[in-house]
Amino acid sequence: MAKKKSAAPETTQPTVPAARKRSSAAARPKGRNGDARHDPTHAEIAEAAYLRYLSRQGSGGSDFDDWVEAERDLRRLRSAATPKST
Repeated sequence: MAKKKSAAPETTQPTVPAARKRSSAAARPKGRNGDARHDPTHAEIAEAAYLRYLSRQGSGGSDFDDWVEAERDLRRLRSAATPKST
C-alpha cells in the first residue's frame, strides 16, 4: 500500500543575505584613510539637503545638487573636527 502524502507542504525559513546580517556600522563603507567617522549617514545628508532647499525658499537649484553639496559639507565639517593622528 502506498503512503499517503501529508496535506500541508513543508515550509522553510527564508534566508537573509549575509550582507544584511552585518551591523550597520560594519556594513557602512569606510571613508578616506579607512575611517568611517567621516561618512555621514543617509538621514544626516537628507536633512542637510532639505535645509539647503529651505534656505533658498524652494526656488532654483536641484535636489541632486543639494544632496551632493550637503554630503560634501558634512564630510568637510567632520574631517575638520576630527584630530589628525600622526
